[in-house]
Amino acid sequence: MKDEALKVIEEILAQGRKALVEYEAKQVLKAYGLPLPEEKLAKTLDEAIKYANEIGYPVVMKLMSPQILHKSDAKVVMLNIKNDEELKQKWKEIHENARKYRPDAEILGVLIAPMLKPGREIIIGVTEDPQFGHAIMFGLGGIFVEILKDVTFRIIPIEEKDAWAMIKSIKGYPILAGARGEPPADMKAIVDMMLKVSQLVDDLKDYIKEMDLNPVFIYPEGEGAVIVDARIILK
Repeated sequence: MKDEALKVIEEILAQGRKALVEYEAKQVLKAYGLPLPEEKLAKTLDEAIKYANEIGYPVVMKLMSPQILHKSDAKVVMLNIKNDEELKQKWKEIHENARKYRPDAEILGVLIAPMLKPGREIIIGVTEDPQFGHAIMFGLGGIFVEILKDVTFRIIPIEEKDAWAMIKSIKGYPILAGARGEPPADMKAIVDMMLKVSQLVDDLKDYIKEMDLNPVFIYPEGEGAVIVDARIILK
């Protein structure tokens, strides 16, 4: 686990970079068994078409560049692409948008991902405090984190009881527990992710400065979770 993740991190540091693009961040998460969609990095249009057909339409395209970490701002995320023709058109568009946004951007490829069914959104984050070390953050995603700041923190490493306490301590907990006739969310999947993130950061604390898994889709009980987007910043 650690060796696999470290290999990715050392390659980034060797290039003189501190920020991992989404694809690289997900390779680190994958080493620790975190739930990720089936995604492939296409370097050419032909590869993109091949991968889209392997994954199965509809797909999402996300351009990967170390200089474009806020992909939405640069308009380099294309959703719900339904066939090869549409993919060809969006491939051209995504590269034109990248060039307009940052003419000097180094393009590592385009991530081809399945169009996921939406779930309840959560966020799992990691920050480093100069005094206490790394802390893990948990909260509901979207408006809850942006406007209501409904999040909770614990110092890493955490145990299972800490993960449960964090989930239950946020104001939005009833939404996960199944308010208004909604089925309860897969809490065990959330706990499992939090413990794996804690382990990852504890193992790699000398390298990781911050981490953001946002959004993470949580499905009903027994159906698991999937990390949609991920960001890791190194020291």
